[in-house]
Amino acid sequence: MESTGGPYLNTAAVTSPVGIARLLQMTFGCTTFSLVAHQGGFSAAYGTFCMFVWTFCFAITVFIIACEFTHLHSCLSLSWGNFTAAFAMLATLMSITAAVIYPLYFVQVGCYPIGCEVRDFRIAASVFAGLLFVAYATEVFLTRAKPGQVTSYMATISGLLKIVQAFVACIIFGALVNDSQYGKYVAMQWCVAVYSFCFVVTVVVVAFSVTGKTALLWFPFERSVVIYTFGAVLLYMSAAVIWPVFCFDSKYGSPRRPGLCAKGKCPWDSQLVIAIFTYVNLLLYVLDLAYSQRIRFVSHL
Repeated sequence: MESTGGPYLNTAAVTSPVGIARLLQMTFGCTTFSLVAHQGGFSAAYGTFCMFVWTFCFAITVFIIACEFTHLHSCLSLSWGNFTAAFAMLATLMSITAAVIYPLYFVQVGCYPIGCEVRDFRIAASVFAGLLFVAYATEVFLTRAKPGQVTSYMATISGLLKIVQAFVACIIFGALVNDSQYGKYVAMQWCVAVYSFCFVVTVVVVAFSVTGKTALLWFPFERSVVIYTFGAVLLYMSAAVIWPVFCFDSKYGSPRRPGLCAKGKCPWDSQLVIAIFTYVNLLLYVLDLAYSQRIRFVSHL
């Protein structure tokens, strides 16, 4: 008697190296937020962010495994290769951020005043959070585009860099709203406009790639992306010059951190964070422009 269910299941989704990495992601993610929710505990915005990262990544990973195991992804209006590659990179960045933040704010050597049991749960959660990052980084390594390989755009170095650029921009926005005093000068507002414009366009590029709608555009998507990346390099170069001048030059700002500035509520600290990540994103866009000359865009994978 012929089986009716076997052909519909894709066992490679859980037995291949990428499938095993995703099973480990699911296991480590579930273990991490379970330890925190059960006894480790969390509080404030930092703890809430970490719990969101672990639960969000767990839910999407389960969704991906289920779709690939049952071939359900073929029914979705998504470019599946682009979607999984983009999520893996995003999850890698989010998980390493949570793996740094949680132990930094919640783990301590002594037992007082939280108690030894709570401390041990928090240490265990931090360990599994680190393993979760390794699992997602492994998937990125396994699925990245190889030299000469025709693959989904988001699996290429340029596509992966788009995710990192958007993530770095989110860090910049977080520092901007943390009393950075960006409204003090028009030149600083120009920098905010640069960060916002590049972030929006980068997200649009990722969205079109993930949804597989690039072929429906009336203009050549791949050429437009390269032109935009070149423009983003020029825009970030202007911000990389203007922001430090109007924040740290003695004529407009302060070259040194004010002595009376409260920790965590100091505009100078936020301005420094923005300056650092401005240069980080400038470097990422330059690398993106260099790699974008050597890739082929495929929208239907």
